[in-house]
Amino acid sequence: MGLIQKIFGTHSENELKRIYPIVDAVEALEPEIQKLSDDELKGKTREFKKRLADGETLDDILPEAYAVVREASSRTNVLNMRHFPVQLMGGIVMHQGRIAEMKTGEGKTLTAVMCVYLNALAQKGLHVITVNEYLANRDAEWMGEIYRFLGLSVGVNMRALQPHQKRAAYFVPYSYFHPLGIEVLNFPSNIITSERGYSARFSCSLVFLVKERFFSTFLDIAGQLPL
Repeated sequence: MGLIQKIFGTHSENELKRIYPIVDAVEALEPEIQKLSDDELKGKTREFKKRLADGETLDDILPEAYAVVREASSRTNVLNMRHFPVQLMGGIVMHQGRIAEMKTGEGKTLTAVMCVYLNALAQKGLHVITVNEYLANRDAEWMGEIYRFLGLSVGVNMRALQPHQKRAAYFVPYSYFHPLGIEVLNFPSNIITSERGYSARFSCSLVFLVKERFFSTFLDIAGQLPL
């Protein structure tokens, strides 16, 4: 390690220093959030949407939204799975639009839930892209327990669905897809439609999130796209 790195730290170390305070803010909210009843926890979704409508940003509500997801996930009547600090960090990085590299077993699927929930609160639509239909269907059901508990609708797009079913998947606040590049290429009629506002919503108002197996997903797409 060079002298400059010893003094100022590496890029990764500096980035982590920016993330640690956000993680601390999430964890500091845990005792307060744990006291909420199921109904009060579910009510946080309406509260967050109102706060966003009143001018707060997603970054403003991130610590509390992540604390709510963490608590909802950990309750025995939902998943009984609690996010660890490393997963909080991964969720923050994903919200920032960057790749969160995590090792096998560190819980990528659960990590993504916080970022998905937060961005779905903007009510602009959100797609989670994963590597195959098995994972898309599995995660829509598995992680869907958290989203449905918190009042969000969940959709999943599979190749075998009829056009009207695919359109319904696009319209829910958040959907699991395999993989979107193939969907756009093979089924343009599902995206470009005469229904007022639909094509504009798709092209301008969706939040896209590649959930996990980032490079595998795009290698898979590359192998299927015609030249």
